[in-house]
Amino acid sequence: MMQPEDFIAAEAALLDAGRFDDWLALFTEDGHYWVPLLGAAQADPYSHNSLAYEDRLLLQLRVDRLKNPRAHSQHPASHSQHVLQRSAVEHEDGATGEITLRTPFIYVEARGDDQILLAGTCRHRLVRTPDGWAIRQKRIDLLNAGRALPAIQLFI
Repeated sequence: MMQPEDFIAAEAALLDAGRFDDWLALFTEDGHYWVPLLGAAQADPYSHNSLAYEDRLLLQLRVDRLKNPRAHSQHPASHSQHVLQRSAVEHEDGATGEITLRTPFIYVEARGDDQILLAGTCRHRLVRTPDGWAIRQKRIDLLNAGRALPAIQLFI
């Protein structure tokens, strides 16, 4: 089985390659992608608004939109680059096999002549499956999350 740190790097590489269906397949059926509006200070997605809190269905809709040739926001197409620091294990549950990794990152998204740069920390809650690791939750705590942000087209 792939080491969890290698799984995180492989996940980012799928996003940067635009392989969104393969990326989505990494999530468990109950998986969530979460970008808290308050960053690390936000305890849960229910007591305050979030920039994104998406289950598999909403993620699938976003992936389908990105693949649609009529998606206005993708003319020209967006591209991303994830620059990751080394992942560190924050928590490991021996009983369930769930593990939480913390990965500081810089994210660059480019579309036409425009480019945005975001920094923050990603927390992956991973579970072991017969096929390897799967994402139960991907949480993105953006640095200075409360400021006005440009439209983010892809997945951080």
